[in-house]
Amino acid sequence: QVQLVESGGGLVQAGGSLRLSCAASGRTVSSYFVGWLRQAPGKEREFVAGISRSGGSTYYADSVRGRFTIARDNARSTVYLQMSSLKPEDTAVYYCATSRASLRLGADDDLYDYWGQGTQVTVSS
Repeated sequence: QVQLVESGGGLVQAGGSLRLSCAASGRTVSSYFVGWLRQAPGKEREFVAGISRSGGSTYYADSVRGRFTIARDNARSTVYLQMSSLKPEDTAVYYCATSRASLRLGADDDLYDYWGQGTQVTVSS
């Protein structure tokens, strides 16, 4: 069992930055691929970024590539999402999720084993 808790969301102006954290407890997070996903009001949940177990490989949605950076600190059982140059269209609830698979690039429920409760990110224009 893994418990995930996201933090770091909030209200920021367009062009600003936020860093989200996903703290894991229970089984070591180093055993899992970790993804960040988001869901905006009235829209389907979408994949944002993912990171391999070692942190050696990272993956991004086209909409955030070059603006967001995912990283992990396995010693602290924490995964981060540094978000820069934020846009109003980045407004969403952001979730982290883990998978025993080596790679997940989707956002469907059945692709991940554990989910956090989400943290709200609101970008004002």
